[in-house]
Amino acid sequence: MGTIIHKMVVKRKPGHLYYVDGKGNVCEAKMSRGGRAKKKKKR
Repeated sequence: MGTIIHKMVVKRKPGHLYYVDGKGNVCEAKMSRGGRAKKKKKR
């Protein structure tokens, strides 16, 4: 597991995933559900 070096470097947008790539850059990707919760299953 990694260590947190500095917080609040990137302004986060809801529905996006942030990660560090192989070159050390912070990348942003849109999440498939867009940050919304799953629908409840009807019984």
